[in-house]
Amino acid sequence: MCLVWGTIPALATGEIFPNPPESAIRLFYIQRSSNSNVVVYDANLTANKALHTKNPVHTYWIRYAEKGQQEELSSIQKTLAYGLYTNKIANEVEPSYEGYFLAYRKRKFVVKLDPKGVPIALFPINGRLQVLKRIFVSVDESKFMPSVNYIELFGKDPISGKDVYERFKP
Repeated sequence: MCLVWGTIPALATGEIFPNPPESAIRLFYIQRSSNSNVVVYDANLTANKALHTKNPVHTYWIRYAEKGQQEELSSIQKTLAYGLYTNKIANEVEPSYEGYFLAYRKRKFVVKLDPKGVPIALFPINGRLQVLKRIFVSVDESKFMPSVNYIELFGKDPISGKDVYERFKP
């Protein structure tokens, strides 16, 4: 499978899903086959560039299907779909946070600052913790309740810097 990092081809229409602009605090983002809106996960940093202890990740929409505006998640979206649970990991020299998606708790991840002070999310990709960059979710909306066809994870190996990829059905 050929990996293209800039954009993800969409449905048979040839539509291309937009990527959010680069950011020094960007952890990762989610694109979905259902529309061009993107869910963004940024590090929530304090004034002294440390991860915020009570809420280390800020999650929000970029509504490309509308006017491209940024919008906070609704309460339902935070608790059922795109929200995260995070908890500080005890005994870490640098503060790190373990977490999981509220909608998919099977894979836990770690949010922390790398040795250069850059925020990263380490997520299990192919059985190893990798720096998560992007998630693509293929959604089947043909039935009463939408379901997930598959999930694609795109990241980087934290040691080699090589691109990593996994596709799975939850």
